[in-house]
Amino acid sequence: MKSKSELRKIFSNSWIVDLYTQLGSSPLGGQRMSEFVNNLEDVFVMFGAVRSRRMFGGYGIYHDNLMFGLVADDVLYLKADEESLAAFAKQALKPFEYEKNGKKMKMSYYMAPEVIFDDPEEAREWAVRAFEAALRAK
Repeated sequence: MKSKSELRKIFSNSWIVDLYTQLGSSPLGGQRMSEFVNNLEDVFVMFGAVRSRRMFGGYGIYHDNLMFGLVADDVLYLKADEESLAAFAKQALKPFEYEKNGKKMKMSYYMAPEVIFDDPEEAREWAVRAFEAALRAK
């Protein structure tokens, strides 16, 4: 992987470099699709077709060409907004964060509850919630 200073020479947006390095990856290097990401098709089988796309060293999770989740370090985060945040807060699910210029930056994605990996109905319910948040954000 290239050093942070080498990446800064290539990329003018330092926040991109910060995000890539926080996720332990390089915007120039590739990585194989993780088994965790491949398994998400099975997790969301009752929700519908999902696909993944590499981004920032992790993966964006899409349904109908709209990103409703992301995976970083084999942790699934789902899209949240003002309307759906209470469900995440009720289970004390943490937001996706990365470091930018020495500050923690939070995004509107929160950890998925563990139950979705064992319960297809719960997975569908959480996926619908995240997808609806993504639709509202359009």
